[in-house]
Amino acid sequence: MTNLLLLVASCTAGALLGLIFFFGLWITIKRLNRDHYTAAWIVGSALLRFSLLLTGFYLLARYAGWAHVLSAALGVTLSRVLVLHRLRPSHVNKEPGP
Repeated sequence: MTNLLLLVASCTAGALLGLIFFFGLWITIKRLNRDHYTAAWIVGSALLRFSLLLTGFYLLARYAGWAHVLSAALGVTLSRVLVLHRLRPSHVNKEPGP
């Protein structure tokens, strides 16, 4: 039972890391039209986002094991689905029209 709770906590931590990652990506995309240093902004944002994500995965791998890393990866994937669902425009149809 304790191991299951730790896996759920790892999944939650992965979801939090994923939300931070995708929120940073969203901010980066929103700033592209307003900023003159777009390349530097994109590279800097990507380095920061990936370093946060990989640090979280590294800490989980080092102290909790591979099963917790997989659980965190599931959390990141679930946060991606949540962010895409939340930010998708409402007028986009899922099925192609006639």
